Amino acid sequence: MTARPYDGGSDFSGSISFSKVIELSWPINPGLPRWPGDPDVEFETIAEIEKNGYFLRRFSMGEHTGTHMSAGSSFKPDAPGLEAYSAQDLVRPAIVIDISTQSAIDPDYALTINDILDWESDHGPVPIGCLVLLHTGWQGKWHSPDDYLGGTESDHLHFPGFGLDAVEILLEGRIIAGLGSDTAGVEPGRDTKFSVSQFALDNQMIVLENLTNLDQLPPNGAMVVIGLLRLAGGSGCPVSVTALVP
Repeated sequence: MTARPYDGGSDFSGSISFSKVIELSWPINPGLPRWPGDPDVEFETIAEIEKNGYFLRRFSMGEHTGTHMSAGSSFKPDAPGLEAYSAQDLVRPAIVIDISTQSAIDPDYALTINDILDWESDHGPVPIGCLVLLHTGWQGKWHSPDDYLGGTESDHLHFPGFGLDAVEILLEGRIIAGLGSDTAGVEPGRDTKFSVSQFALDNQMIVLENLTNLDQLPPNGAMVVIGLLRLAGGSGCPVSVTALVP
């Protein structure tokens, strides 16, 4: 299959050819893992087919619950919100760095510069303008929220993520467009300062958390499409993330 030509600016362009489509978002339901202190996921039936002739629910959840994207206003009141990201920003080539072996040994593992160099040794330079997705293996813990978060208190969580020095190299040396992870945060859970998130959002990078199915993507070559729920004034929002795989 070949999609419309992609106009991604000066960094990459051309048609998008793919053989399969992979869903990278989790379904939204009340039992999904939530950051300690975040609102519950709630559904309320408003109309029923038998009574009203149609079915309708209202739902409520935190802006940073489930598979979601963050905006700069998450941390700074004068920073841009979701409106800073154009439709063009949300279609990006992606690479996947697999640290599942390291993470199985150390749940606090942080991606290192050496991990990036090892990936480049096998797959070539990190493409300019891409998303770097971190496959940690954590999706296997999704249905056990305490295991997924590695704790129940926000200052005592344990899951792997990106190291800040690695992200600085990826942005300044490789000029990437954003980060994503199959964990509850792009930095390790024990990083209570959200250092990677703050650095990425200060530079208006895309930040995606709670992804799934990253094990089904190739290390390089996939195109990711982010379906943004444009909440006015939002600090983030649930997203539907799809990967087009060659």
